[in-house]
Amino acid sequence: MIRTGLAILACWALLSPGAHAQTVLQTHKLTENVYALVGPLTDRDPDNLGNNANFGFIVTDTGVVLVDPGAGYRAARMIHEAVRRITDKPISTVINTGGQDHRWLGNGYFKERGAHIIAHEHAVSDQRERLQDQLSRLGGRIGDAALAGTEPVYADETFSQRKRIDADGLPIEIHHAGHAHTPGDSFVWLPEQRIVFSGDIIYTDRMLRIGSHSAHRSWIAAFEAIAALRPDTVVGGHGAPTDLAGATADTYDYLVFLRQAVQALLDDGRGMEDVGQLDQSRFRHLENYEVLKGRNAQRVYEELEWE
Repeated sequence: MIRTGLAILACWALLSPGAHAQTVLQTHKLTENVYALVGPLTDRDPDNLGNNANFGFIVTDTGVVLVDPGAGYRAARMIHEAVRRITDKPISTVINTGGQDHRWLGNGYFKERGAHIIAHEHAVSDQRERLQDQLSRLGGRIGDAALAGTEPVYADETFSQRKRIDADGLPIEIHHAGHAHTPGDSFVWLPEQRIVFSGDIIYTDRMLRIGSHSAHRSWIAAFEAIAALRPDTVVGGHGAPTDLAGATADTYDYLVFLRQAVQALLDDGRGMEDVGQLDQSRFRHLENYEVLKGRNAQRVYEELEWE
């Protein structure tokens, strides 16, 4: 009965893709030709089709470069409809910034329309490894109807550290600075506009999740690589676009705090059962604070035990 209800809601959401895209994804114009699509801070559900994240696009003379394709075929169509409200130019390039479902499962939709797909080599490995788990979880949260048409399509081109694109004379750089939320997390840097699309390296407004596929120590280093570029505008993987100070407060400061606090527990000879006593209240303004604070501390404890 629950699955049936989800399917009904998902079908309703798909009746008018253009209007639906406008209600789920907020379009932020960052410069004359660069846009952020900001998704909700909620979990994946039949309404957002798994697009509870941020995406972006750059309009060039002849086409569009898309940052992340959404969480499936119909989720990708939602993103395409949002882009079409700005331009009817074709989406020529799709960048996958990581291995999470909404960073790549929409590849097939755009591949059908002639897009060239780029991802870090570790992101593709991660996508392959977690495919069945991601499809199962998505089906449970958004309904099987919302996943119709979704097939795994992997990058046409991979890179190891840095990839530069010349998009009709506009330089776009893709950097992999280490394992962060997922092994193949990358960020997209626009040096002329000083804008970064961080993927899941940066979260704002919402507490980040340190999962079994994450690595908090190198995540800190990946953030530092972004900070070294001194971006004017940061579009995180979740939350409103911000400046470097805002990104630092919600992501970097939290990661550093948690590492130091958990290390202090270990130094005192205390066990994982004590991580629940950590005072994380300075970050209580972040969405999902109550749900994730304990899990994050436990995961950091596990990682530190092996360092």
